[in-house]
Amino acid sequence: MKSLIPLLLLPLALGACTGQQGQHEDLGLPSCHLAEQRDLPGELGGSISDPRQAHLSMRANVLSADVSTARKARRISQEQATAFSERIAAVRSQTAAFVSQQGFLSAAERASFDREFDGIATQLCQPQKAQ
Repeated sequence: MKSLIPLLLLPLALGACTGQQGQHEDLGLPSCHLAEQRDLPGELGGSISDPRQAHLSMRANVLSADVSTARKARRISQEQATAFSERIAAVRSQTAAFVSQQGFLSAAERASFDREFDGIATQLCQPQKAQ
């Protein structure tokens, strides 16, 4: 009976080891939680007068910070960080242009830009391959 106890504890020990490895790789980036990011409220003020533009601006801020964090942790290359930052800046520019031209950002435009941000976040948050 005493020899069975270590065998019963082995799966728990292995689970704890693999769980710690996963936590080590996870940087805790808010952008990785897509559902929360899609519901993120934005703040009106300054040059932002449209609630949908405010949402996208807040998402862009979070995503930019996460790109910087991932780069500092060497999870992504400088080239990837630059490409992500350029895509984020393009969305900012396009949302500002739509609001300037139309006076608002449509729900379809917000959904399209949310999908663009989801794509960046998905690439940023994908697990690292074992080296």
